[in-house]
Amino acid sequence: MVQALLPGLLAFASTLLVGLSLIATQSWHGHFSMDSTFGVQKMHSHPTPRIGGVAIAVGLVCGWFASTGETYQILGYTLLAGIPALLFGLAEDVTKKVGVTARLLATMSSGVLAWYLTGVSMQNTGVPWVDLALQTAPLAVLFTAFAVGGVANSINIIDGFNGLAVGASAIMLGAMGAMAYSQSDLALCYACLLTAGCALGFAAVNWPMGRIFLGDGGAYLLGFVLAWFAVLLPMRNPNVNAWGTLLVCAYPVIEVGFSVLRRRRREGHHPGQPDRVHLHHLLHRRVVCKVVPNTSKTLQNALTSPFCWFFVAAPAAWGVVFSQNTWALVLGLILAVTCYALVYARLTTFSWRFLLGKR
Repeated sequence: MVQALLPGLLAFASTLLVGLSLIATQSWHGHFSMDSTFGVQKMHSHPTPRIGGVAIAVGLVCGWFASTGETYQILGYTLLAGIPALLFGLAEDVTKKVGVTARLLATMSSGVLAWYLTGVSMQNTGVPWVDLALQTAPLAVLFTAFAVGGVANSINIIDGFNGLAVGASAIMLGAMGAMAYSQSDLALCYACLLTAGCALGFAAVNWPMGRIFLGDGGAYLLGFVLAWFAVLLPMRNPNVNAWGTLLVCAYPVIEVGFSVLRRRRREGHHPGQPDRVHLHHLLHRRVVCKVVPNTSKTLQNALTSPFCWFFVAAPAAWGVVFSQNTWALVLGLILAVTCYALVYARLTTFSWRFLLGKR
């Protein structure tokens, strides 16, 4: 672990320093980097820089330079493959004109590029008939690209409150690092922990006051790295069940699934159109604002994230503990979906009965 300490600390420190620098220089770049307070999902009170992806990218590059051996290789091709996800995300942060379809295709392209650079694709899902189908290379690459793009976009979906996305990413990366460590895959373990260090470095700037936002660039880059490590883990370590990595990423994946279902069932509402009825929005309005009604809006914003971190940590911990037990992992995923649905129902209908009816 000592071998990973210096690169991890450098990644943390460089992300922190670049984040602080972007805040200090916002008068120079604010005319194109500021996120306004207008919009369906805007929860902040003042215009704020949304180019935190720059800090994440610099932190990852600095950590990569300080790494050695196989960790250096893993981070190198991961960073190279993540360029499309980062660039399209930053383009949206600056221009506000890059559509959701283009950004989804960019993250999927990063998945394809990662396969091209490494020859690795998801072929170990734990489901025999699916694994048999994935022996066909084109299907395996398509499946990998879709999975990577989906997880990367899910991090952007949950990026709604100060510290939520980066805190969730740090928890999930830490869990996958623990799973890699249990298999003596120290190279991937160090890569996971280094990336978690970047997330924590940004969290130190972003939470609780929200002085800079992760933005699409940061969310897509962190999401892609998380997704790609989730592919690498079971492929490098066959004893690790892919259901385990899915369970580690359960909260953002479930959020996306429920969001698509909810929006499709609302007349005239496109699945890609934003709204303010994600679980984190409901927790903010129905729980946090009532528990601490006399605090500032900024602190109410920040206090929403710890509630959501629990929904990340619980299935992630289950995935780590039962990483080699398929049935326990499937049960854990069922429980995670059920708990999400029950809590969502309680917050929306004030009962424990969940219905995705038209609204």
